[in-house]
Amino acid sequence: MRNAFIKELVAAAEENNKIVLVVGDLGYGVVEPFSERFPDRFFNSGVAEQNMMGIASGLASEGCHVFVYSIANFPLFRCAEQIRNDVDYHGYAVTIVSVGGGVAYGNLGYSHHAVQDYSLVRSLPNMLIASPGDPNETTACIRYLLNNPQPSYLRLGKAGEPIINQLVSSNFQPGEWQEIYEAPNPIGTLLTTGAILETVNKIISNNNDLKEKWSISSLPLWSMKSKKVQIEHLKKYKKVITVEDHQLDGGFGSWLMEAAMQYDKDLISRIQIKALKPEIYNVVAKQSTLNKIGGLEDLFSF
Repeated sequence: MRNAFIKELVAAAEENNKIVLVVGDLGYGVVEPFSERFPDRFFNSGVAEQNMMGIASGLASEGCHVFVYSIANFPLFRCAEQIRNDVDYHGYAVTIVSVGGGVAYGNLGYSHHAVQDYSLVRSLPNMLIASPGDPNETTACIRYLLNNPQPSYLRLGKAGEPIINQLVSSNFQPGEWQEIYEAPNPIGTLLTTGAILETVNKIISNNNDLKEKWSISSLPLWSMKSKKVQIEHLKKYKKVITVEDHQLDGGFGSWLMEAAMQYDKDLISRIQIKALKPEIYNVVAKQSTLNKIGGLEDLFSF
């Protein structure tokens, strides 16, 4: 996903001299294609995230589309007030790029776990969440953001994610589900957002019984503003299990529940939520181990 991000950003910056990249002294080995090609539009703010977001909002106020790149929580929680007041409130075109969503940086511990990020970002009224599940969805998300500059949060996996969504829908809009796999005799769909799509796809692909009964959907673009359009999608399925590498409280599944509560309460019973269990908070381990401890490899136990 990181490589897809920087490739698309460089290509867009060739055509648009208002695209700027700001980093917080991180990202080396990834951002060089941009920094070497556009040194006058690349800024390293140092380990000073609040200042970094202030720089970004200032550049955006002058008409730039600013991409702020760092890992996990650093471009988000450390500068939450600046995002709320300087970016979201003013509607500035700042895209916060967080690499290593969920527990991708598991071995570095809780300080690097992005498991409350959806909760923070989705509470901001102008912020759009872009949480692609694979490199193809990453490219589509970036193209949407470039064509629709706005306050946004791009949540990427760490590295090496396989291509799963072979044909990203041409109707790539906020709130629109991507149909990844259609089961022959479906009893419902597993709805993902973000890199957890890889885990869900493996589980379904390796179990013929599940493959017969469960479809897979992905929702890469969502926000407070796209709740209403969820109703028509929910009506298509008797059961929807949301799957996210985020804590239950304030997450993606909770967001979908709120949409049903607000617009069609009868649909609430169709939704079940699979999110990370709190047991992972005090554990230092690799991502696959943390996802297993968190319950994401056992999708049908609640």
